[in-house]
Amino acid sequence: MLRFVLFTTLAALVLSEPQPRYLEDSVDERVVGGEVARPNSWPWQISLQYQSGSSFYHTCGGTLVRRGWVMTAAHCVDSSRTWRVVLGDHNINSNEGREQYMSVRQVYIHPNWNSNNVAGGYDIALLRLSSEATLNNYVQLGALPPSGQVLPNNNPCYITGWGRTQTGGSLSANLKQAYLPLVDYRTCSSYGWWGSTVKDTMVCAGGGKDSGCQGDSGGPLNCSVNGQWVVHGVTSFVSSAGCNTYQKPTVFTRVSAYISWMNGVSALTWIQYITYITNSRV
Repeated sequence: MLRFVLFTTLAALVLSEPQPRYLEDSVDERVVGGEVARPNSWPWQISLQYQSGSSFYHTCGGTLVRRGWVMTAAHCVDSSRTWRVVLGDHNINSNEGREQYMSVRQVYIHPNWNSNNVAGGYDIALLRLSSEATLNNYVQLGALPPSGQVLPNNNPCYITGWGRTQTGGSLSANLKQAYLPLVDYRTCSSYGWWGSTVKDTMVCAGGGKDSGCQGDSGGPLNCSVNGQWVVHGVTSFVSSAGCNTYQKPTVFTRVSAYISWMNGVSALTWIQYITYITNSRV
């Protein structure tokens, strides 16, 4: 369930290369590759939903990074809507009894994000939840990399999200996964690949038969590092020529480039909270 939004104002693009398109939720997009994940095997994966009328609808993915915080893509939340986050979900069309439903108290979009310039980067946002998640077998925190860490070429990674089961097929209500080995920056930014569209604050993965069409924007790129799954990417965009276009890997925001910013946001909100409590007691 993905919709591509095409941005045409990308002056930095090489003209011979397809333009990038964001991955968002829609019934019109085709999904290529991947498989249904074992239920709750990626317990930090969340469903980001928006309210329309009296109902909520899935639009993007995200990662639970602290009990009261979710990391997602900036382009998922740069419009004014009523949001909620569903934790512990597998089938987004049914309540299986393991889900936790949280409203979003505040949206923090990276200050350098520009919705008219996909190639500019900074496609990352933090959502402060209305309450803290209860951690259990179905809901866990995603592990984040140390600041600045860059993984090597072909490092094993998986993208996770909700989407169609096959090209032209029916929509999948269940969480899916697709194996996307990492493509290093030197390769991904070279001629014939993404060229100058890709920045060193991004991560590329895939470039073959499977791609980011498999999941929603904002969802995690889960990479194996020393025997642990670490969230190294936030799903951002694919090629306008097709989600699994050869040598146009799925592009993610590189999480390790924004650790300091995320720490600063959470620290600021803590200071604001302490100030509020102190002033309330005066």
